[in-house]
Amino acid sequence: MNYNKSSVNLTTGTIEEKREEIKKQFLQTYEIDEKLFDLLKDKKYLYEQPNSLRHPLIFYYGHTATFFINKLILANIINHRVNAEFESIFAIGVDEMSWDDLNSKHYTWPTYEQTKAYRDEVKQIVLDLIDNLEFTLPINWESAMWVILMGIEHENIHIETSSVLLRQLDIKFLKDEELFTYKNEASNIYPKNELLKVKGSNVVLKKDRQNPIYYGWDNEFSFHKADIKDFEASKYLVSNGEFLEFVNDNGYNKPEFFSVEGKSWLEFTKAKHPTFWIKKDDNYFLREINRIVPLPLNYPVDINIYEAEAFCKYKSLKLGFEVRLPSEDEYYALYNYTNAQEKEANIGLIQFNQSPVDKYSFKTNSDDFYDVVGNVWQWSLTPIYPFDDFITHPIYDDFTTPTFDDRHALMKGGSFISLGNETLKEARYAFRKHFFQHAGFRYVKSSNEYRTKLNDNIYETDESISLYCDFHYGSENHGVKNFCKNSVELLEPYLKDIQRKKALDLGCSVGRSSYELAKDFDEVIGIDFSANFINVGVKLKSYDSLIYKVKKEGEIFEEKTVSLKSLGLDDVKEKVTFMQGDASNLKDIYTGFDLIFCSNLIDRLYYPLKFLQDMPHRINKDGLLVLLSPYTWLEDHTPKENWLGGFIKDNKEVYTLDTLKENLKDFDLIDTIDVPFMIKETSRKYQYTISQMSIWKKKA
Repeated sequence: MNYNKSSVNLTTGTIEEKREEIKKQFLQTYEIDEKLFDLLKDKKYLYEQPNSLRHPLIFYYGHTATFFINKLILANIINHRVNAEFESIFAIGVDEMSWDDLNSKHYTWPTYEQTKAYRDEVKQIVLDLIDNLEFTLPINWESAMWVILMGIEHENIHIETSSVLLRQLDIKFLKDEELFTYKNEASNIYPKNELLKVKGSNVVLKKDRQNPIYYGWDNEFSFHKADIKDFEASKYLVSNGEFLEFVNDNGYNKPEFFSVEGKSWLEFTKAKHPTFWIKKDDNYFLREINRIVPLPLNYPVDINIYEAEAFCKYKSLKLGFEVRLPSEDEYYALYNYTNAQEKEANIGLIQFNQSPVDKYSFKTNSDDFYDVVGNVWQWSLTPIYPFDDFITHPIYDDFTTPTFDDRHALMKGGSFISLGNETLKEARYAFRKHFFQHAGFRYVKSSNEYRTKLNDNIYETDESISLYCDFHYGSENHGVKNFCKNSVELLEPYLKDIQRKKALDLGCSVGRSSYELAKDFDEVIGIDFSANFINVGVKLKSYDSLIYKVKKEGEIFEEKTVSLKSLGLDDVKEKVTFMQGDASNLKDIYTGFDLIFCSNLIDRLYYPLKFLQDMPHRINKDGLLVLLSPYTWLEDHTPKENWLGGFIKDNKEVYTLDTLKENLKDFDLIDTIDVPFMIKETSRKYQYTISQMSIWKKKA
């Protein structure tokens, strides 16, 4: 079957034509995603876990549909959930982050039939929205239709990652029939690689948030420029045959070829050859997605970045000069030099496997390069980093920022199964260095400078997050105490008569309250919807200090440094765990708390009443629920019909505290305390607010 590999052009045609184009793209993506799981001999195998660092397959079957609903709710495009339970358990746990919960004991997965019915219901909701959402052209990331495109492109990513998981699953669980098209072009002869000249150029990337031609992720929007000098690049991707030379020379038993991280991976895995190679007697075979074939020496090798780096050191020794992985900007220079966007490539599911490294030519005036685009992703040595004017999209603020950690490397060019945004030159995807993702590499001989680390210091560059860092970890302003520290200190007299084993800081933001609570509790879990926020708490736990910048005036900023040690919190940090979650739709595992502490949260929830109704099930007898809020109800955060106060009903003024009393019947109100706070916006502009702390004790 021929699939449309391209992203939707956001500028052309009429509104109705664009609806039809988006609808076709959505239906194609939804169909391919489900068709992948039809490769299983029986749907009971959806509960297998091909990789211990990932969820069972059923998670990925449900996750892409849940993503649509969760993002549409966050964007206030829809107001009601399809299935709150599913939209909790299928929400988080895709990349190997410290806040992912991969403990299978914490989940009761639904049946395949239930999940399929859920997917079908979500499908109809999205189709109705595509038909009826109001939007204008060009579609940009402020448009409601952008959220639909976000869901489509997110599912394109998961088509690829799910195919890798199926490839890691025991072959006995998979059908061997061709639901997709395989091409058999294998050979035990492979072309000899060589280095060819790439003419240097000024690499320029321009993508406008207000007027994009195609959908893009937050890390792509920028004006980026780099001057690249002439260099040489390998004519072909490294083939299985070329890599076999490294294996036969005992490369995996020579740790000097591996980086420090690579040695740790090597020691842990005991690898002797690429993970998708299977050795039987003296012969090698290749595991494709749902079949095993004799190792095609003319196909590109599939490896992680540690293996690619080790091969480059080995190859350098053989050649007598240094070769290495290309940088991101060197890849762009090669792309421009070969005019790659106009060439045919093994991309977009024209086949369900790799092709020979010498099949798809990207001819220049003087030389032929091959597979500049497609076949397999190409590892670069560049860690993903933010361009200078990087900002996150408010509906998906954790797409990129959790990967700014020097442990994720950029991959370029797409693979045979890449679709949509993945096929574009400016796409910037990064994966953990030990992960596998239909990824191979080419090598370069180059004197160009390149980035090796994201930062020498742990640096928070996002201005809004820096503002929260200063609010949480900064000193008092104009006599107003630090809000997070002061709130916990004011609460301490009420903690004397309760157990202090386990506390939940719900809506923990960047984490100061979680650390302060750890002075009084044996265990504290900090949960926030924003991965960007909890990542600050994680960094402070992991590193000696964190640098952030605060605005002084106009474009003038001041750098500040914070550390747990300087705040007297270093001794309690091991008691604190940060997790990502939705306060209005928490997983069932978060129960048995002696305290649930919610600071400036309830007037930012889309469904605060549901949140209140949920609290009695999560707090122990005689435990405390603590709510701090200035009761600033805004339709930007909470639909007006869901406000708890601040409105007139039946000629009567309704206040939030009265609504809390009506709905927290399982609790006694112990006390209320006014807690002021000051947010410093610039050196001469401060925002003064008073939160009301209400302290509620769970009835016996």
